[in-house]
Amino acid sequence: MTPLLLALGTAAAAPIELSLDGKIALGVVLLVFVGLVWLRRVPIELLFLTALVGVTLAGVINPREALQGFASPAVLFIAALFAAAAGLRSTGALDWVGTQVLGNAETEQSALRRLALTVVPVSAFVLNTPLVAMFLPVVLDWCRQRNVSPSRILLPLSYLTIVGGVCTLIGTSTTLVVNAKLSEMRNIMIEQGVADPPVQELAFFDITAVGVPIALAGAAYVLLIAPKLLPNRTELIQELGDRRREYLLEMLVQPECPLVGRTVQQAGLRNLPGLFLIEISRDEEIITPVTPADMIRAGDRMVFTGVVQTIADLERIPGLVPAADMTYEFHPAQRTLRRLTEAVLSRTSPLIGRSVREANFRQRYNAAIVAVHRNGERLTNKIGSIRLEPGDTLLLQTHAEFVEAYRNSRDFYLVSPVGETSARRHDRALVAGVLFAVMILWLTIAGVFGGDLELGNVFSNKPQAIIGFAIVVLMIGTRCLSTEEARSAIDLQVILTIAAAIGLGQALEKSGAASFIAHHLVDGTAAAGISEHWQAFVLLALIYLVTALFTEMISNVAVAAMMIPIAVEVALAGPDGGYATRPFVLAVALAASLSFATPIGYQTNLMVMGPGGYRPADYLRVGLPLTLVLWIAALLLIPLFAGFAHPV
Repeated sequence: MTPLLLALGTAAAAPIELSLDGKIALGVVLLVFVGLVWLRRVPIELLFLTALVGVTLAGVINPREALQGFASPAVLFIAALFAAAAGLRSTGALDWVGTQVLGNAETEQSALRRLALTVVPVSAFVLNTPLVAMFLPVVLDWCRQRNVSPSRILLPLSYLTIVGGVCTLIGTSTTLVVNAKLSEMRNIMIEQGVADPPVQELAFFDITAVGVPIALAGAAYVLLIAPKLLPNRTELIQELGDRRREYLLEMLVQPECPLVGRTVQQAGLRNLPGLFLIEISRDEEIITPVTPADMIRAGDRMVFTGVVQTIADLERIPGLVPAADMTYEFHPAQRTLRRLTEAVLSRTSPLIGRSVREANFRQRYNAAIVAVHRNGERLTNKIGSIRLEPGDTLLLQTHAEFVEAYRNSRDFYLVSPVGETSARRHDRALVAGVLFAVMILWLTIAGVFGGDLELGNVFSNKPQAIIGFAIVVLMIGTRCLSTEEARSAIDLQVILTIAAAIGLGQALEKSGAASFIAHHLVDGTAAAGISEHWQAFVLLALIYLVTALFTEMISNVAVAAMMIPIAVEVALAGPDGGYATRPFVLAVALAASLSFATPIGYQTNLMVMGPGGYRPADYLRVGLPLTLVLWIAALLLIPLFAGFAHPV
């Protein structure tokens, strides 16, 4: 019998001792947390898979239990949602929505209002990451046209998608992971003879009663308070006039270059708009500052800072090629087949920690690095020795297919062409939109009425993964999406992390570690002199706070998978037979979804960091008050809509 089932009958009978398996499970999980905080260059999924293998080899869980997460319907449904969202994006359906939203907005405040009215409801049904990726170029174009700094708009965009995601079960992958863990725990209890298990899966709209008021509170904060705290990086406005970001660029003068033998002034390098020549490196000599009379020689390495459009003009000069990557294509016949592209490195990119020179970009991606941008930090003038970090924006020379091939790659948070938009299947946009609407309707009927309808498996109450894959198959069949796009849209890192985290949660639960933590939390509140009347409320606040704190530091989905067993144990360990589990489950689901105070707490926060010119302190200043506001709102709303009275 598992510690969870023991808790059903002996919640407060005797102190719980931590077994050897419990110590191993708890130790492994703590090591994962430490690794996620300190080993930034190690892929997240590798840490979780290593931990899962460790607890399995140690005998804490058996191989079948370790692999349950990989067959979880919720994990499969998340994969289907990634592909379905790619269908909306590839047909231009999401682009059309974004253009309609900001088309007539004239002021910063009106743009925020339009975003709030659109993004919040849309993000309730579309995963946040593709939604932000779609809105980013739309918002940046609007900022350039209206002379508004993107630092005033992009962080609110991320926050609005996050708060909108908690309005339904499918708005964010976090709630789906919570549901997967609940389903797993419920099935185990039924197998062990518990007729009416004290945990239930969340239905499609179970989180809505709490999520919608929280989303409204979050939107109100973004509209009324956030503008007073957001930075106004006016220097970004000038950059937007050409192309958003200023890059560090190192150009090599080849012998056949027509600039050889001319002065900087004669070469016209003093009059290019948005471009500044920092230094010239010649053998062992460094010329800085550069004067108009300095002569240009073959082999010179000239270091510039400049905006994209000017860089595009500069690289058209024959014999002047970027020195960051010597695989850059400079033969005229071949260069006509290539274009400039911007890509923001993700935390899991294999390039992290490597220098530009070591990146082997041509070998990996058939592309060449032209320049590098890192917001808020002055980069070294030796661009080839720059160590790449998450959030760095690379200006690349690529083939036309690069954007589509790597748009959904986990190596990059954002990939976008310079100077033109990628092709869309606009004739399929209506079909994709209708199919996605059918999926939402199908999920709603199955979630709300599935248990009462006698319509076979089509409207059963647990069809999420099948519904998701059915819509993806229809999108492929109607040419809204290619099979290659569907495959590349699935974020394997997220899927592997979730599946492994579910296994670690199983280890915490089966070994008794979750029960041990839960009873110590309950005993601690009692020892602190808190009355039984307020004990449930205090425990709820603690569960929410711990989950939120971990979420700001590491992966939200992983935190959710590992906190659910602890939250359920806390509920069942309460006095007089325990509390209802639903309030504590909702606390984990909300706290793990609502991350605002750090750029790494949620993927969309990091996606807007470079384009918006944000620094970590900006997230803390704007996001921490929002986190506290929504924490208080959740503590008031959860008991109201999901009382503590019964352990069901």
